[in-house]
Amino acid sequence: MDGFLNFVERAGNRLPDPATLFFLLCLIIILLSHLAAVAGWQAVNPATNEVVKAVSLMTRDGVVKIMTQMVNNFASFPPLGLVLVVMMGVGVAEYSGLMSALLRRLLIGAPTSVIVPAVVFTGILGNAAGDSALIVMPPLAAMIFASVGKHPLVGIAAAYAGVAAGFSANLFVNMLDVLLAGFTEKAAQIIDPKYVANPAMNYYFLAVSTIILTFVGTYVTVKIVEPRMGVYRGNAEKFEPLNETEKRALRVAGLVALAYVAVIALMTLPPNAILRNPENGSLIISPFMNSLVPIMTGLFMFPAIGYGIAAGTIKSDKDLASMMAKAMSTMGSYIVLAFLAAQFMAFFNWSNIGTILAIKGAQLLKDIGFTGLPLLIGIIIISTSINLLVASASAKWAVLGPVFVPMLMLLGYSPALTQLAYRIGDSITNPITPLLAYFPIVLSHAKKYDEKLGMGTLISCLLPYSIYFAIVWILQLAVWYLLDLPLGPGSTIRL
Repeated sequence: MDGFLNFVERAGNRLPDPATLFFLLCLIIILLSHLAAVAGWQAVNPATNEVVKAVSLMTRDGVVKIMTQMVNNFASFPPLGLVLVVMMGVGVAEYSGLMSALLRRLLIGAPTSVIVPAVVFTGILGNAAGDSALIVMPPLAAMIFASVGKHPLVGIAAAYAGVAAGFSANLFVNMLDVLLAGFTEKAAQIIDPKYVANPAMNYYFLAVSTIILTFVGTYVTVKIVEPRMGVYRGNAEKFEPLNETEKRALRVAGLVALAYVAVIALMTLPPNAILRNPENGSLIISPFMNSLVPIMTGLFMFPAIGYGIAAGTIKSDKDLASMMAKAMSTMGSYIVLAFLAAQFMAFFNWSNIGTILAIKGAQLLKDIGFTGLPLLIGIIIISTSINLLVASASAKWAVLGPVFVPMLMLLGYSPALTQLAYRIGDSITNPITPLLAYFPIVLSHAKKYDEKLGMGTLISCLLPYSIYFAIVWILQLAVWYLLDLPLGPGSTIRL
């Protein structure tokens, strides 16, 4: 394993800078789109029976679209606004001193043996907050690890892998469950028009996965990643007890946080609360779920302001504005990457190459004629391979679901089982694909601790999580399948 990871690290570090890499990928996809269009690449979308054809970006219309949509691609790039908004709140929490004081308060006297499983477990649970956890967890974990004498890059790897590789596992039903269930229901109705999908159809399996993957992630961190990274030689934050001013400021921050949570609770918990779905009162698909980014920003921002005023680190509005500006100044390299990544993803979508590859891959698996566990493993492999190119879980399932779900229903398997196999494949390669929009963010956080860090080093730290999560998740699926255990409330393996 170590020799293999050394090869991955060396090969990955020979790659160009991420910004250059995305620029080259843009050129490659433009050329490939033209070759695919000339060759007549096409596929029939099973959901709509529409013929999807490769579109050349080297035609007059393609060039005009590239030129006229370039700014819009960047401005509408979803992770861009999400990252910058959250980082303003995180920046105030960091530069006001709240983050340091809170970590010292929590970690002084705490056994270091609980740090790794706590970070992995919190990362897995954090995916309930959607993409926000991919932004918030890695830098926090780096600070925590550095504070207890561990390598901060190991903390970044453990947190990012927990959120990304364990993206489908959780103890709570969340927005992703609802989103995927909607596609599953439509796909199942091709065979059974009366079929109704339950968003918790995979809950039992994924809840158990949360616990299992926490142990697996801890093992990988302690036995593989930590030894590879060695001892951290940089400047780690000292473990100094809080003085009286900091203790008082921390209490003020706690009171502000409680007041903030109370306000959010009043906006969400009552039956007719303004952040509930106005039609059915749900919190799963609701303004609340769509407000998680500003809610999380406020959870960092307001307690930090209270702390800063009490501690004397924020004396005026100018100090507050300066802290937010300082946080933004650290995001320069990410903004450059985001611009180029936004163009690549737009070009990739316009060319239809991703959709064609997904449809053809699913059709290939169907033509092979696998059944039972080999078929489920095949779905995982197809899903995880496509995930290296198309990161959106819902976009892939919108294409793959109408192929896989009816196919397995005709073989006597439930839509819940098919969806579960897809979700496993969709999660395990999330940490190692540079095409996931949040990979550049993690790389920029890592470079704060090692300016010479290359993509190869980061990927070599994350790859063991993908490998071990894949092995353990497939074994868990095999046990579930062989014992015919329920996948969730009212959801069985077979119809």
